[in-house]
Amino acid sequence: MTDLGQNNAALVLFSGGQDSATCLAWALARFARVETIGFSYGQRHAVELDSRAKLIDGMVALRPEWASKLGENHTLDIPTLGDISETALTRDTAIEMGEGGLPNTFVPGRNLVFLTFAAALAYRRGITHIVGGMCETDFSGYPDCRDETIKALNVALNLGMARPFELHTPLMWRDKADTWALAEELGGKGLVDLIVEHSHTCYLGERGARHDWGYGCGECPACSLRARGWAAYAAHAVPEVR
Repeated sequence: MTDLGQNNAALVLFSGGQDSATCLAWALARFARVETIGFSYGQRHAVELDSRAKLIDGMVALRPEWASKLGENHTLDIPTLGDISETALTRDTAIEMGEGGLPNTFVPGRNLVFLTFAAALAYRRGITHIVGGMCETDFSGYPDCRDETIKALNVALNLGMARPFELHTPLMWRDKADTWALAEELGGKGLVDLIVEHSHTCYLGERGARHDWGYGCGECPACSLRARGWAAYAAHAVPEVR
């Protein structure tokens, strides 16, 4: 893999979900040093954050060369974001469409806040590459997932901190089927199995029901998107030769 810059280190926004796990593998395949950051922001369920350690352990076992690249796993507490958000991800309320055609799972400003805090940490850690799983191919219309938003924020961060940060969004133009395929490209079927078993995406925090694509309620928008992507990926996946 090619060196993406003079500073060959990256900080990955790592929530413990499918997308961020794939982004972590993407970064490990490209950078000499990789640190991760997760956020406890008052979300209803901490199960996604709890998945991170299992995913990291599994990746190290799967690709021993990744062990030497993995650095510190940071967790930042920013409960204020949850305090000011009236959403289905921060309150015990039903998931439904809200005003302006956005679902009430949209946490206003979340990715803007996450990337700003990540850049502040990267500044201190001497890192200029920041990797996030934002995507506008398969998404719910969240404005802070759009490529235009990320590029604008990249400019603002560089101006505001006087550092040449580069925000990488390897999933921006991939749908969920493509994301599963990317995981296979990066780590084979072993990585796909690891993400199925240990990553968490369900908005309701459900870990009881096990589906082909992983654990979840199977009905919330996140589960539905993940399930559809898995079905499309599985329909075209090439069986392993034994």
